Amino acid sequence: MLEAKNLMVFYENMLALNNISIKCDKNRIIGIFGANSAGKSTLMYTLSGIMLDIQKKEKMAGGERVTITGDILLDNQNIKDVKPSLRARAGIILCPERRRLFKESSVLENLRIGGYLATKAQAKTTLDYIMNMFPALQKLRKRSGGFLSGGEQQMVAIGRALMAQPKFLLLDEPLLGLSPLMQATLIKAIKAIQLETKITIIISEQYARPVFPIVDYAYILENGAAVMEGTGGELMDNPDVKSAYFGVS
Repeated sequence: MLEAKNLMVFYENMLALNNISIKCDKNRIIGIFGANSAGKSTLMYTLSGIMLDIQKKEKMAGGERVTITGDILLDNQNIKDVKPSLRARAGIILCPERRRLFKESSVLENLRIGGYLATKAQAKTTLDYIMNMFPALQKLRKRSGGFLSGGEQQMVAIGRALMAQPKFLLLDEPLLGLSPLMQATLIKAIKAIQLETKITIIISEQYARPVFPIVDYAYILENGAAVMEGTGGELMDNPDVKSAYFGVS
């Protein structure tokens, strides 16, 4: 289990996360929903450890002071101060917002870069799995990342994260800027990946409507705080959620 307890993140005098507690049980899809600037990416960066790097860089540059309090537990072990590289080795892998591919590198090179934690056998098996999951990438293997569409880039980004052999896959706004058809394609793939690999997937998303049907449990953030939680079905039936995310009252 990956769990956050009373997690708080401050940027100087701005509160980015406000006393958030969430549980991410194994073999489930957990949703983190909220509007822009609700704290979703900050939560994902904090769970993956990237926030520690941000904190260190800001301190060295004399920039904003970043403060992190609370606990992050992986199988009941507190990893709040564990470096992101060690969290990755423990299976916590972040697929960041806006894909962030190596634009000069080919699709195949981007995927192989993600396999630095995998054995040769794992890398081969996972690469074959990715090409079967996203058959559109087969003919794009040699194309540079910078010449892919947004949807193609997101397929590569998810594939690159899978190459790292995650136990907990953190998908930060994977639907951002994509067409409804591509969103539906990715949602179907994400559900299939979870069912077939038994990876725990934590997906943060502003465009929550297409994601609700596949989540087992979800949290809704507002101004850095978790204001609501429940199963996907419970939240879809909640009138406040319907009004905010489905445009009905």
